[in-house]
Amino acid sequence: MSRHYFIAPIGTAPARWHAAFPDAEVLTGADAGTAYDAADTVWLSATLEDWPARLRSLLAAGVRAVVVLSWQPQQHEALQALDGGARGYCHALAAPEQLREVAVVVHHGGLWIGADLMSRVIAAVSRVLPATAPASTLDTLSPREQEVARAVAQGHSNKEIARQLGITERTVKAHLGTVFEKLGVRDRLQLALRVGR
Repeated sequence: MSRHYFIAPIGTAPARWHAAFPDAEVLTGADAGTAYDAADTVWLSATLEDWPARLRSLLAAGVRAVVVLSWQPQQHEALQALDGGARGYCHALAAPEQLREVAVVVHHGGLWIGADLMSRVIAAVSRVLPATAPASTLDTLSPREQEVARAVAQGHSNKEIARQLGITERTVKAHLGTVFEKLGVRDRLQLALRVGR
């Protein structure tokens, strides 16, 4: 079973993070020498001056899923986190539902980098690999699921897809869950690469 830990300079976590993971353990930077299980998710505060070094230490200790939380997300910091091996990077004040979604994605080996950066990455990928997947790739999807998959591969957010297709964001998320399962992908980036292949 996956446990959640939050490492911060003063041993406090945002209220929304507590709401998402009420049974999780919060550690101060000094107490962060806990023995972690490979299934654990460690949330690392970017307010720690040495968070990149701590990220490396956590990965060396065998932690598979480290998420860096930032109070002021910035693209260069996100890239630094991902380059250092983090599986996720998100706003420290994200809604509890989103934090739980991040946890599910990284626990299953996916990558979470936030909507803005993900859209930029996918848009860049779509310019190189246009969304022209062979019919066999998308055959298992319903026509609506195919529309959603192609829109994701073009770098559109859930909100943009909902507006384009005249459906709710919740319906877009439901379609995406089915698309991920049917195509055997874990996140939007893998979907974009699969559809654009």
